[in-house]
Amino acid sequence: MSQPETYLDLPLEEVIGDRFGRYSKYIIQDRALPDARDGLKPVQRRILYAMHEEKNTHDKNFRKSAKTVGTVIGNYHPHGDSSVYEAMVRLSQEWKVRNVLVEMHGNNGSIDGDPPAAMRYTEARLSSIASELLRDIDRDTVDFIPNFDDTIMEPVVLPAKFPNLLVNGSTGISSGYATDIPPHNLEEVLDAVILKIDKPAVTTEELMEVIKGPDFPTGGIIQGVEGIKKAYETGRGKIVVRGKTKVEEVRGNRQQIVIDEIPYEVNKANMVKKIDELRIDRKVEGIAEVRDETDRTGLRVVVELKKDVNSEGVLNYLFKNTDLQVTYHFNMVAIQDKTPKLLSLNEMLDAYIRHQKEVVTRQTVFDLTKAKDRAHIVEGLMKAISILDEVIATIRSSKDKQDAKQRLIANYGFTEAQAEAIVMLQLYRLTNTDITTLQQEAETLREKIKELEHILQSEKKLLQTIKKDLRKIKKTFATPRKTIVENEIEELKIDIEVMVASEDVLVSVTRDGYVKRTSLRSYSASNGEDFAMKEDDHIVGLIELNTTDKVLVFTNKGKYLYLPVHELPDIRWKDIGQHISNIVSIDKDERIIECIPVRDFKEDNFLLFFTKNGMVKRSPLQLYDAQRYSKALIALNLKADDEVVNVHKTNGHTDVFIASNKGYGLWYHEADISIVGQRAAGVKAIQLKKDEYVVNGQVFDDLSDPSLVVLTQRGACKRMRLQEFEKSTRAKRGLLMLRELKSKPHRIRGFFLINEDDTLDFQTSDGTTHSIFPLELSNSDRYSNGSFIIDADTHGEVVEAWKQAHYQKPFEDTNKA
Repeated sequence: MSQPETYLDLPLEEVIGDRFGRYSKYIIQDRALPDARDGLKPVQRRILYAMHEEKNTHDKNFRKSAKTVGTVIGNYHPHGDSSVYEAMVRLSQEWKVRNVLVEMHGNNGSIDGDPPAAMRYTEARLSSIASELLRDIDRDTVDFIPNFDDTIMEPVVLPAKFPNLLVNGSTGISSGYATDIPPHNLEEVLDAVILKIDKPAVTTEELMEVIKGPDFPTGGIIQGVEGIKKAYETGRGKIVVRGKTKVEEVRGNRQQIVIDEIPYEVNKANMVKKIDELRIDRKVEGIAEVRDETDRTGLRVVVELKKDVNSEGVLNYLFKNTDLQVTYHFNMVAIQDKTPKLLSLNEMLDAYIRHQKEVVTRQTVFDLTKAKDRAHIVEGLMKAISILDEVIATIRSSKDKQDAKQRLIANYGFTEAQAEAIVMLQLYRLTNTDITTLQQEAETLREKIKELEHILQSEKKLLQTIKKDLRKIKKTFATPRKTIVENEIEELKIDIEVMVASEDVLVSVTRDGYVKRTSLRSYSASNGEDFAMKEDDHIVGLIELNTTDKVLVFTNKGKYLYLPVHELPDIRWKDIGQHISNIVSIDKDERIIECIPVRDFKEDNFLLFFTKNGMVKRSPLQLYDAQRYSKALIALNLKADDEVVNVHKTNGHTDVFIASNKGYGLWYHEADISIVGQRAAGVKAIQLKKDEYVVNGQVFDDLSDPSLVVLTQRGACKRMRLQEFEKSTRAKRGLLMLRELKSKPHRIRGFFLINEDDTLDFQTSDGTTHSIFPLELSNSDRYSNGSFIIDADTHGEVVEAWKQAHYQKPFEDTNKA
């Protein structure tokens, strides 16, 4: 006969779901999260209890850590020895725990993240304050359960005579829950518990008059009282924690920043390394040397600065870009009633007070039972001494101990317990003086019983007992606060001059997108000749700037790139620049239209954009001050087939002149163009007919009288005075600048405002580039088609025209000394 099948056919997701559910429950309840009552995770509780049981306390000698770890694994915690030892080491690290619970001899790690010595080398014992967590555990104050193999009992929770959850905090990650509770000052927390006992409806504000905020073992400065308040009200909130620093003067008119406290849970060695990397990578200018001078007298990191460097700027940069300042996120989750809960400060204090009420009640019941039992015995002994001779005679005539007990009970009315005590009485106790001792003990016991019963009958008396105990602990263990709390989070303003060595350089940008900065020395050495560039490319901008300036580069697709000069590649004049796509990604067919240098984004400056389909847009320059600039940003909104033909920076007092390919020109004041936001599309600039588009839009000072030059596809060029035109208003048709021909009419390929030394370059369809100096041309009226400067039949039509880029010094008047 075949065996019946004994397996279940279950869907995988059901099995996995069930198993993961069980695993999660275990991780949450029994591993990663602290209990709201004693603030300990199971492994920590087991370590402390094992040490207590082994009498490995602060008043005895240190004992090998390996022995304790062995006891913990063997009796209570069937897990790996390293995890137990690591938990034990953490309880002894004074930079992690505000009041250490384990004292350790030997290397127990360091704030630099060095590992501790192996457990066979180190020795440990309970600290004196840890004994307060375990005090009275043998007086039936907490529940015990069997250990993993049912051989001995272990406590579910410790009596915890001080609120360890708040005092030492906790951090842990389980499945679905994480916790981050910062450490606090013992004295403040005890005062808060007493305040909460006296006034159960206390508000968070009132509690915060007592508890100023977290008190980290590493000291430091907390900023953001609002964040603390939110965390205490809801269990979640964030604060800024920064190291404690001071600026010292050193010889040679120099300064150094000295760090003597760092934020909680920050690895000092990594922080120092990061600061030094900033120096090496020249991310911040002005740091000469970084030294870690920490020794047995205390933590000390020195950041030595170069001569005449703004120490405040460097310090702000370090706060912003290193772990000298971090954000601490409160997430106060603890296990309450076997469930993970996000607790407010009030709820934490409540949980602790409830626990203490239960502990003290159970302790009182235990003491009362013990006192009553002893009083009963003392009463029996006193009675026995008063009839001593009869008692002795009765015992002597008995067969054995049991018989003696039975006779005493039968003859004199003693109880079983009293008879046992009388039989076991030693002869020397029968001296005359002992009766007075017994009477005194009986009196003392009567008083004690009365007091204990009073505690059990009156909640007020119970709470007074708890408060008295808390005050005693405060007196013994209180230490001054280490962390300073400041109300506001300081906004870190970083002066660019701190980050960048101030140096005048030459920035070049080409139409095809090659950019570089070149030292003025390299430019001079080449006399400004032999600029490296690809064929068919040309320079759009050649500008002398400071490394602390910025350049805005605009593309034909309505995008712009925000380029801090100091971040541009430093390349020699005779070497080709780096393509912009290596810095910021742009489309393959995107061209550079214009580059505009900016020293500061002044309020009274504007950007004017002209598009091919006849739109114009005016926006305040300051809108283009980007904080994040790792990708191309939108400069204006373009319709699908439209593109930007030119961009100008204006001061609000300029005239604009727009030219279309069919020879129409329109002149009006910039004030006609309404000011719009960064992503807007703008307004109509000029009225266009079918197949007509804008060739260029130019701006000039409204008081000047510039020359206007047009270049046509047939190779004709002419120069006109501005007086040939009448000033009009926006979105009109404009005036004709060419004579209309029936056959082969002229179409404008280039339109420019010309100054004395301007040269125009243009390319013909056979691929050759030609130059012309327009001021050599005589002035023409609006109705002519100018002079032919090339033979279109030989070279082909003009396909593109541009003005040769001049060496610009835009900030010469304000340049830095």
